[in-house]
Amino acid sequence: MTNHEKYKKAFSVLQTSESSFREVKNMARLQKRTKMKTAAAVIAGCILLGGTGTAYAANVGGIQRTIQLWIHGDQTNATLNVSDNGTYTMEYYDENGELQESGGGGIAFEADGTQRSLTAEELMEEIDSPDVEYEEDGSVWVYYHNQSIDITNKFNDNKVCFVKIADGDKTLYLTVKYQNGFSYSNEKYVEPEEFN
Repeated sequence: MTNHEKYKKAFSVLQTSESSFREVKNMARLQKRTKMKTAAAVIAGCILLGGTGTAYAANVGGIQRTIQLWIHGDQTNATLNVSDNGTYTMEYYDENGELQESGGGGIAFEADGTQRSLTAEELMEEIDSPDVEYEEDGSVWVYYHNQSIDITNKFNDNKVCFVKIADGDKTLYLTVKYQNGFSYSNEKYVEPEEFN
């Protein structure tokens, strides 16, 4: 005789009342409804979380990034939006808590003369480059990472200034034409005639 048969024989003498039987059926039905509601809530939660995860993943996929960069010698958090056409826009809050917007971009020429939009890496190089600013008081400043360099009195008679910027292992050679642009290189000073 198996265990199942032994249990059946032992409990066969017990009789349940009709009301107890109905109560057990109702509890089973209620339990089934609760499980269905719980399952529906779990599925809705998964859909909600999955949807926001997808939106976040699309954001991280290169459309929008949060970056840290140096602005006027201070490290700042900024939101960078890179487009497919080689341009970017950037938003950050300045030291006064005011929202600032800037942008840039461009094209590069291949060896065969064809042009293409700048890549995200090339745009990041542009963003991480030195910046020359002309202040209202007449002073001229170079900003690079945590450095602020006053170059107001360094221009020669041709209104050109050469600035060497050392940042750790990296050295930049910056050529500035007064209110007419600037250029830099990792190897040597760019001659003023070579740009603008």
